[in-house]
Amino acid sequence: MSQQIKVAATYMRGGTSKGVFFKLDDLPKAAQQPGPARDALLLRVVGSPDPYGKQIDGMGGATSSTSKTVILAKSQKPDHDVDYLFGQVAIDKAFVDWSGNCGNLSAAVGAFAISNDLVDADKLPQNGVATVRIWQANIQKSIIAKVPMTDGLVQETGDFVLDGVTFPAAEVEVAFTDPVDGTLFPTGNLVDDLDVPDIGCFNATLINAGIPTLFLNADELGFEGTELQPQINGDAALLEKLETIRAHGAVKMGLISDIEEAKTRQHTPKIAFVAPPKSYTSSSGKTVDASDIDLNVRALSMGLLHHAMMGTCAVAISAAAAVPGTLVNLAAGGGARQSVRFGHPSGTLKVGAEAKQTDDGKSGEWQIDAAIMSRSARVLMEGWVRVPADTLVDTPKSN
Repeated sequence: MSQQIKVAATYMRGGTSKGVFFKLDDLPKAAQQPGPARDALLLRVVGSPDPYGKQIDGMGGATSSTSKTVILAKSQKPDHDVDYLFGQVAIDKAFVDWSGNCGNLSAAVGAFAISNDLVDADKLPQNGVATVRIWQANIQKSIIAKVPMTDGLVQETGDFVLDGVTFPAAEVEVAFTDPVDGTLFPTGNLVDDLDVPDIGCFNATLINAGIPTLFLNADELGFEGTELQPQINGDAALLEKLETIRAHGAVKMGLISDIEEAKTRQHTPKIAFVAPPKSYTSSSGKTVDASDIDLNVRALSMGLLHHAMMGTCAVAISAAAAVPGTLVNLAAGGGARQSVRFGHPSGTLKVGAEAKQTDDGKSGEWQIDAAIMSRSARVLMEGWVRVPADTLVDTPKSN
């Protein structure tokens, strides 16, 4: 039997997610390049595939928010500090989805980069706020993180409260610059008819900002928009219905050519449903009052209702809210707006974006320069993660 090997790693929380962070050159040689060896290593680190759905034999937490990996390197891109690659690891299947970004973990990238000498020292203040320019390699976009510094070190503790995270921490402002992937609305419409055989026809806003997302009206699905995880995630038939709708939305967005392809593309697109503001009790027991929010949003990640809100989906929410006439904008009351505060299962979140039409509005195309939100991040553990030495021999197909 083979011995275990150890790989330098850091376990970090970023926003309402957590994952295993690696420096590229700390990975075994075979895993320093994209492909089966890299996927095999990350799967084993996280503890997938696990037919029990628990990831007991790995670092994953058996949810989409905690089955994540990040690989960082000093940037090869001009005017950037660090290259950031994100891998969403499936829980019960042998694949790693590289098709999108994690907005929550983006908040931890700057802190890791500073602490691991990936940012030039002359760019860092002893005290104040460090600006870290991040190249997001999955989606080929720039992210700017504002990381607080104290006595030359990353300041992680503080009094910033983020709903969905138990303890306060230092605030990290994250700006997703030019977050639109290609055309903001891939069909050219602010609202489409999404016809799903044997299920129904739905109004849908299909958008490429932050992460490809399809937004539906909660009431068309039979929801209030105030649902918590137990109301959705315990209903297998409902989840299958939502996954089928997501697959048809992916085809309509041009992300896949056949709904069967959605089985190997679970990370993107996201599916979310929106509703006008309504009071509810969050998962922590805190009351969210309708007067404190502009709308309610619930989103699914990797087939299950998210416990809070994915950061990239929050970017999509901010972009859609800024364009008059989308389902998100209408749920928030309509009209021009540069920010919204929305309710999610764990509480509320404020996001901002400004939309403008190109070509003096003649083409009908919309542009988003940046979407901004505040998150927090913290190192939970650092050292080495161990995997059996034969892990890189048993290599699954890379997705």
